[in-house]
Amino acid sequence: MQIVDTNIVVNLLVAGPFSDSARALYAADADWHSESLLTIEFSNVMATLIRRMNFPLPEANATLAEAKRLLSPGLHQVHDSDALGAAVHFGVTAWAARFLLVARALGSPLITEDSKLRRAAPQFTQTLAEALAAVAGH
Repeated sequence: MQIVDTNIVVNLLVAGPFSDSARALYAADADWHSESLLTIEFSNVMATLIRRMNFPLPEANATLAEAKRLLSPGLHQVHDSDALGAAVHFGVTAWAARFLLVARALGSPLITEDSKLRRAAPQFTQTLAEALAAVAGH
């Protein structure tokens, strides 16, 4: 089981700097989990790609649908008040806190390339490279 941040899912489905690693992790363990609002954040990434990089809207919609298909069984909902408390505790956005809470609840680190989030909660996060090393070690 892998707990993933939006940036990992984006790299799985859209060419990016961590795409090879994200694909390798998914091939090694396709049981991915995240916070249910990931699809909204993913939609925002798609909108940014459309505006800034002329990413075609039909391709963005297909990519969003694929993200939802891959992750729907493993999406978890965090209560707003819990997210608010965690945001204050860790000094992160309530949005980011939701992902940390899923990781804590499931007892597995959040895989993220967000360095600020990793600094704020190192006990609940790891890089994609660290996750790949852990999968290889099992």
